Amino acid sequence: MSHDDIRLRIRVRGRVQGVGFRPHVHALARRFGLTGWVLNDPQGVLIEVQGIAAADLLAALTAEAPPLARIDAVECETVTPLSGEDSFTIHHSVSAGAVATGIGPDAAVCPACLAELFDPADRRYRYAFLNCTHCGPRYTITRRLPYDRPQTAMAGFTLCPDCLAEYRDPADRRFHAQPTACPICGPQLSHPPEDILAALQAGRIVAIKGLGGFHLACDATRADAVERLRRVKQRNGKPFALMVANAESAARHVRMDADERQLLEGVARPIVLLRRREDAPELAPDIAPDLAWLGVMLPYTPLHYLLFHEAAGRPNGTGWLGEPQDLTLVMTSANPGGEPLAIGNGEARERLDGIADLIVDHDRDIVVRADDSVVRKLAGAPAFLRRGRGHVPEPIRLARPVPPILAVGGHLKATVCVTRGDEAFLSQHIGDLDNAATLGFLAETVAHLLHILGVEPMAVAHDKHPDFQSTRFAEMSGLPAIAVQHHHAHVAAVMAEHRIDGPALGLALDGFGLGEGGGSWGGEMLLVDGLRAERIGSLAPLAQPGGDVAARQPWRMAASALVRMGRADEIVPRFAGHGPAEGVRRMIERGINAPLTSSCGRWFDAACGLLGVRAVAGFEGEAPMALESLVRRPRVAEGAWRIENGELDLTPLLERLLSVADATEGAELFHGTLAAALVDWTLPALRSHGFRRVVLSGGCLMNAVLAEALVAGFRAAGVEALLPRLAPANDGGLSLGQAWTASFAL
Repeated sequence: MSHDDIRLRIRVRGRVQGVGFRPHVHALARRFGLTGWVLNDPQGVLIEVQGIAAADLLAALTAEAPPLARIDAVECETVTPLSGEDSFTIHHSVSAGAVATGIGPDAAVCPACLAELFDPADRRYRYAFLNCTHCGPRYTITRRLPYDRPQTAMAGFTLCPDCLAEYRDPADRRFHAQPTACPICGPQLSHPPEDILAALQAGRIVAIKGLGGFHLACDATRADAVERLRRVKQRNGKPFALMVANAESAARHVRMDADERQLLEGVARPIVLLRRREDAPELAPDIAPDLAWLGVMLPYTPLHYLLFHEAAGRPNGTGWLGEPQDLTLVMTSANPGGEPLAIGNGEARERLDGIADLIVDHDRDIVVRADDSVVRKLAGAPAFLRRGRGHVPEPIRLARPVPPILAVGGHLKATVCVTRGDEAFLSQHIGDLDNAATLGFLAETVAHLLHILGVEPMAVAHDKHPDFQSTRFAEMSGLPAIAVQHHHAHVAAVMAEHRIDGPALGLALDGFGLGEGGGSWGGEMLLVDGLRAERIGSLAPLAQPGGDVAARQPWRMAASALVRMGRADEIVPRFAGHGPAEGVRRMIERGINAPLTSSCGRWFDAACGLLGVRAVAGFEGEAPMALESLVRRPRVAEGAWRIENGELDLTPLLERLLSVADATEGAELFHGTLAAALVDWTLPALRSHGFRRVVLSGGCLMNAVLAEALVAGFRAAGVEALLPRLAPANDGGLSLGQAWTASFAL
């Protein structure tokens, strides 16, 4: 031991397990001629390193970190040097103690693995389960931490001598790559890629087992296959996602800028919402009826790539991956009737019987269900529409450490959230809690997330609606329950991700949430400060004839608007063909089964009904999505709104829509004027409270035209508008806001 030797003990926190961090440290130690050791433990990675160049290793840890690593903190202390140590070693993981590290999300196949996949001389040529330290499944195969092979779905696959040698070699790309395998020792497909492709090209519907569940796939150019898939899956009018071979193939169908291409090609491989090309090759009309955007994703598993490789004629090498390919597939979640994703082989055969013509499974278990993530670019940056595979369980950093809390979201698009220190772990999309299977998925998700994070919550937060299944789940949990009003949670979710720990003014614009006093809210101006949310303004109320049914029948909301305009006599002539028009008129005028709502979503529906965009919708939000798709350049009708006593009335705007030339002009006028009216309504409140920023939240903020017009309008007035980005703007982000709000009570 030299008197110049320095020994450092280094703690690295963050996403540092399962990403090649220990071999990264080992390689650095060898480069700098250092001795010591490295290991995984529940806190992250622990290192002791000794030598003159120990500080050089410390600097290189973060500067040269592995591609999937996320380093949140590096803590270092000097310790007493050891004598007689002559090497640097990688120790076995330590599992004792409270878990404070995290497991990474699933990652798309890396370039090095793709090179092997398409190299006929490689022993993993066309092997559907190849991966390495830098890619492959993570969260969806992990049963518990630390992230070691015995804790994953790979526990039952004994490594062959060749794979074991790679696994044990710190210099190898597959050193401690827990899912690693080869055709000799790894999982096997039930059907070869050539049979799968043949079935797809013949117009059949194929169920394919992926990372977080099964997909239902078909040829996107075959109208008969797409129509049948929509019918048997009971998809109504919801758009289908497409999978294409690469960005060059996507560019034939959609327009994208450099940022959107980066989203598409990133390791998370989300579905990216992109604007259609007018000159695109023909797709089946039922892919995304009347919508100007298509949801597109690229392959992320080896099997996905093998289907495109087969269609391309099995070329050698990876050069073909940079060229446009003709094969275009519908790739949608295999969850019939709004139930959770199918993940088990037997479960798939039972639940997908009568839907899929061919079921392709394999013998590696899926531990965690996870839908594909969905993102779009909003106001210059990405925003989640659905958070799932590829991003969960990546934590959202909070402004400060908070007590351990479980939050269970709302009723629609449910997610759960668990806090640990200054991190909030938002779960994958669970779905609408209106069937037993989805309620079971909720319980399954809560149990797994708490287990894998090592969290024992002090309380459970939930929506104030007493009839939500999530509320009942919280009340039966045995934990102290904290109720958070729906729109308070919407605003708080955005405050949480932007690390706002003080008061803020927010707009909550959505379809429905139970308001204080039992009212139906959805267009609210709130002053939010911790546990307190003061309603200082709202949209003018509209009657909802028939109650909840009005959300699926925009003509009813249009009828409500006509009554508000004093033009009730136009209801029957306009809408007699869509339903009981005269009965709806009487309901509104007499206030019978026509509850009032301040919902921004219902004002959108009224505009859709008046413009003839959708009289009846297959799912909530379909009509506003079609309305948004018509807009090319939003325009403002000056003076087409009224503000009185904190209430924003858009009736004059809807009256203007009755005299437009066509639905496109009306859509542009509605979006532009709504944004201008919201800015005009909010600015006095911002000034009176001394705020220079506003929080925008709620499902209506998934509308890119509205979101971007609001950001621009507030910016012109010198106000920063904060959008939901890390959590969905819709009810998928509620659990984050509930957790943040509840933290002020503990």
